[in-house]
Amino acid sequence: MSARSKARKRALDILYGADLREQTLPEALQAEAKRAASEPAREASWLYAREIVDGVMDHSEEIDEQIETYSQGWSLARMPVVDRAILRIGVWEMLFNDEVPTAVAIDEAVEAAKEFSTDDSSGFVNGLLAKIAQANAAV
Repeated sequence: MSARSKARKRALDILYGADLREQTLPEALQAEAKRAASEPAREASWLYAREIVDGVMDHSEEIDEQIETYSQGWSLARMPVVDRAILRIGVWEMLFNDEVPTAVAIDEAVEAAKEFSTDDSSGFVNGLLAKIAQANAAV
């Protein structure tokens, strides 16, 4: 698994955990930073995970608006917690991280959904991120 894939998983853990515990993202990041300080071998994945979580925090309104707009009848509150976190990472990478090609962001999100969510989630994540990518490519 690449360092970026590991970082995405770590970011997913932070976003998922914060949402599940009703904890703020800064609090979750602080707790993870303490853990990361004791794991120097995982520093590469921590740096990109932090960049992802910081980016999701910085652009949370735009990210959630994109998800709500294109999810057709699925509010964020109705989505499984893990799917919300996966989608937020995918949208951030597609719209706010020029280093990640859109196809890679979608593929990584779909793989995360296959691994960590329900059988139907990978198709939902793929379709939703593809709609968002298409809508934003036209802008």
